[in-house]
Amino acid sequence: MTETPTIEQAQATAEEVARRSYGKLVAFLAARTRDVAAAEDALADAFAAAFGDWPRNGCPQNPEAWLMAAARRKLIDTSRRRQTSDAAVPQLQLIAEEMEAASTQDELPDRRLGLMFACAHPAIDADVRAPLMLQTVVGLDAKTIASSFLVSPAAMSKRLVRAKTKIQQAGIPFRIPEREELAARLDAVLDAIYAAFAEGWADPGGTDAARRNLTGEAFFLARLIVELLPDEAEPLGLLALMLYAEARRNARRNRDGEYIPLAEQDMTLWNAAMIDEAELLLARAGALGALGRYQLEAALQSAHTTRCRTGVDNWVAVVALYDALATLAPSPVIAINRALAIAEIEGPRAALDVMPKPACDARLNQYQPYWAARAELLARTGARKLAAEAYEMAIGLERDPAVRGFLQQRQAMLTA
Repeated sequence: MTETPTIEQAQATAEEVARRSYGKLVAFLAARTRDVAAAEDALADAFAAAFGDWPRNGCPQNPEAWLMAAARRKLIDTSRRRQTSDAAVPQLQLIAEEMEAASTQDELPDRRLGLMFACAHPAIDADVRAPLMLQTVVGLDAKTIASSFLVSPAAMSKRLVRAKTKIQQAGIPFRIPEREELAARLDAVLDAIYAAFAEGWADPGGTDAARRNLTGEAFFLARLIVELLPDEAEPLGLLALMLYAEARRNARRNRDGEYIPLAEQDMTLWNAAMIDEAELLLARAGALGALGRYQLEAALQSAHTTRCRTGVDNWVAVVALYDALATLAPSPVIAINRALAIAEIEGPRAALDVMPKPACDARLNQYQPYWAARAELLARTGARKLAAEAYEMAIGLERDPAVRGFLQQRQAMLTA
């Protein structure tokens, strides 16, 4: 033990261990039994015990091992209380075997990646994979996650409980999939991380504490998977994509909180270190020779960044990247952005001709970026009445007050 700390010092140590090791401890505790909820409960009790013990007796030299031992005792006690003696034997045996194996190792094996793949298993509903990962790997509580994903805490808690029950009942393993199934499962993990990042990105001003923290936790997960799968290209592409986006956060609003589009942003406010790191990650991914969606999306962000910085037209290259992305992962979003890029080469009428149509995809009727893009293109052709109507649709669908104000300004310019 070290010198007896103050309550504040003990709490700070516990918080540091939680940030660094929460997911590692949960993954280890639940790896054999698949009972994630029980592992979380046991770990919560272990942290509570630490807050009582460490201020009195000093912080242990190996806080992770101390917490694991405390959580193990709680798991065993809980298992004994909940089950009859005969029914408890298999569960207790699994826990005992796992802890005996751990006692022979200097450091706990890191099974967080296996836990992430369990959270993104096909048996888990897609809309709960990101929240589940944020709770089990990062340690965010259901209330915080619910706020970030704009659902009630009660609804989010129920979803998370159902997902954890599914992991246990279906016996979903905590493991990295075999090579032949890795790509599909890895995509699900990356999609969940990106979904978490996108929720945080939806608060560009950083005024919503829960969403601001969510962006940081998404970066934690992305860096973790890059660290644990260093030879996989797509995690590198995802991290690069996130860095390009985050690098421009401070330039997306002016001092009055008004929205600033990419072409009009003050580039001196961009985070150059993030952009440099993104470029290195993208080059590293490209060297692995396994092209994927996130690498292409990061390459597009790189192209936009380079054009803004140098003033050199690269729209032909941008369209080519959108073509590749549309082939690999077709979606209305890609089609809309491709059309806007074509407008820079062939003009707005050509862009309108290749824009996706609501008659072919009803989802576009409720998709704000479609109407905003259509309005811009129509305005450039001189079709002011149609442009105003499209802007009206976009304004009605936009949640962000700053973006809504920007669209209203654009609409007002049609009659100026």
